[in-house]
Amino acid sequence: MIPADRLSSEQRSAVDASFDRCVAICGAPGTGKTTALLARAERARSLGNGSGVLLFPNSDRFDEYAVHVLALAECAVAIVDDVEAEATFEDACAPLFAMNWEEIVTEQLDPEVPGLRSPGRFLESAFRLIRKLRDARIGAQDFLSSALSGATEFYAKPPNFADPALLLSVNDTDRDALAVTTDELRRQYRREVDLAKILAKLYARYTELLTETGRMTGRDAIDAALERLRSDPDLARRLRIERPFAFVDDAEKLTAGELQLLQAVFGSNLEGVTLCGDAPAAADGPRFELHEQHRSPAAIEIACRRLITGEPLANAGAAPALSLFRATSPREEALFIAARVRAWLDAGTPANQIAVLFRSVSAVEIYETALLDLDVPVVVAGDVNLFAERRALDAIALLWNAYDPFRHDWLLRTLGNPAWGLSDASLATLCGEPSNPQTPLFVLDDEPAPTVRVGRWDPKRDLRLGWNVVRGDRDDDLPPDARLRVERFRTMRQGWLDAMHDWPFERFARAVWREGLAAEGAPGSARAKAQQVVLRRLLARLQTFLSEAPDRTVGDALEYAGRRASSDLESCEDPGDDASVRIASVEAVRGREFERVAIADVRAGAFPRWYVPDAFLFSPRYGMIPKENAGEARAARTAKFAYYMARNKVREKYNARERRAFVYALRRARGEVLVTASQPPTRGVAAPEFFEELRKAHLPGTRELERTEAS
Repeated sequence: MIPADRLSSEQRSAVDASFDRCVAICGAPGTGKTTALLARAERARSLGNGSGVLLFPNSDRFDEYAVHVLALAECAVAIVDDVEAEATFEDACAPLFAMNWEEIVTEQLDPEVPGLRSPGRFLESAFRLIRKLRDARIGAQDFLSSALSGATEFYAKPPNFADPALLLSVNDTDRDALAVTTDELRRQYRREVDLAKILAKLYARYTELLTETGRMTGRDAIDAALERLRSDPDLARRLRIERPFAFVDDAEKLTAGELQLLQAVFGSNLEGVTLCGDAPAAADGPRFELHEQHRSPAAIEIACRRLITGEPLANAGAAPALSLFRATSPREEALFIAARVRAWLDAGTPANQIAVLFRSVSAVEIYETALLDLDVPVVVAGDVNLFAERRALDAIALLWNAYDPFRHDWLLRTLGNPAWGLSDASLATLCGEPSNPQTPLFVLDDEPAPTVRVGRWDPKRDLRLGWNVVRGDRDDDLPPDARLRVERFRTMRQGWLDAMHDWPFERFARAVWREGLAAEGAPGSARAKAQQVVLRRLLARLQTFLSEAPDRTVGDALEYAGRRASSDLESCEDPGDDASVRIASVEAVRGREFERVAIADVRAGAFPRWYVPDAFLFSPRYGMIPKENAGEARAARTAKFAYYMARNKVREKYNARERRAFVYALRRARGEVLVTASQPPTRGVAAPEFFEELRKAHLPGTRELERTEAS
């Protein structure tokens, strides 16, 4: 980002435009759009008292603004993330999964609908659909009306499923689905209508639960704020007086709800709003297109334009800035990236100016390990699940050991970890009956657990491993060294139990982890710092959960961690550590720029990811588009799904979005980019091979590295 006092003429024109209309600032990444936007916001501040500017750098700011709108309307809400909202949606689904709905009992609805045979998958697909509907501002009734009319229109006059062009454009599975009779289409229609009614009822119940609990996601808060603004016209006037100007970055990503929120406050013409992005929504006012590249070197710009347009950009004199390396295995690729990052650091590049980017960071441990082996400090940001991370699981296990030693899964994890290091033979001994068991004369139903001071003890959980560790029933059968370790663990655990009841949670957790976890790496090393980052993040999340309600216990926090660990919606924000290299997903570095960037795992299936359609799709025109052909069906797919996928080129559009994400990753660099992949390339049919496209293009400023070039 260039300083505001060095604006180009293009940027200056955008900054100086009048505020009486909506202004759009457009351009490719690196053309200084955000700089112009911030300079324009500063100019707006100078026109008033400095408080009349509303800046939206990302979607989170819209969530905060929606909460502010609701607060002015005297409606208090608590913002939760999608993981917590999914739990609310699960509550809405519980009667359906139990088959307790009146419509199902009275056979008004047939539960044999696409996806419902797998309740977990159905829940995930339905919740994803409802999130999209909320973003698009489509309510439950509008959704049902659109779904029913779309189904009626499609099946009343179905397309020609025998069209040769259609048959040639689908794969074998979908081709079988197109061979349908009139009776089969009628049966699929009935299933689709029942599916739409079920989803509409779940959607309506979900919104009711949100209103009852006051716990909403950002998109739900925006929806509620819009309802308040429409019922109270004076509220919009107060908001406009409070902040008469709004500036929106990444405006091309505005959801329908976010755009309508702006229009509800600033009018349908968005007077006083400035939209900034690659291709922002249409603005009723001047549009300023920025062309001059301020960030990326010529070689990277050439590569980006080649990937987007397929055409070469004439610039034979471009300096080398893009390197390509294909390894034989992910481990070799990780080692190569680590060596290159280490070389960048040794050459003087600050750690916070280096990023290793992935399409997803849900499984990047091999790359993180390679970097830590070379003492490269790293932090991971993006769609990584903190609660499923190895170091976090070790820490959670210790808390479980203190709270409930009869959770044998957590106890085995702890005893087998480096801090205690019991062998498999010793663990097997601890899981067995003692040589001279002493059966208690009485087992009382209400006898409390020997380690938990409140609650009822369930004799069915009388697990031998827990008793052997807590009471030492098999100490004499263990090798001397293992026996000493178990005795030390027992003594420490008793201290943890006392601390759990007597100390604040933060002090208790820190003491347990300090005593029970093996330190990774030497003090001050990158590995030790990475472990501390994970523990700090975990402690902060658990602390936040406990602080939301005074009656929550350690057990509640541990159950909470378990729920989060099983979710696919978890993510971690960048902690803002200036002394570490970023390992991040593309979404986690939006608006960021770095001196050196490595884009890793650029192969089909990883970047871009495979396209896997949900159990059902939705289109305002076609209504519901079920994927699975439920009930007594010959083909696995519905005819409507096969037709829709082919005619609307859904997979191709998805791959085009993945291509734009890759180009965005390339343009995060001010200096040099390393693109790596591993394993042999595919033919690029189901998903494109971005690495191979760059390699085969032989672009100026791009070079392919050999395996011997580690720095």
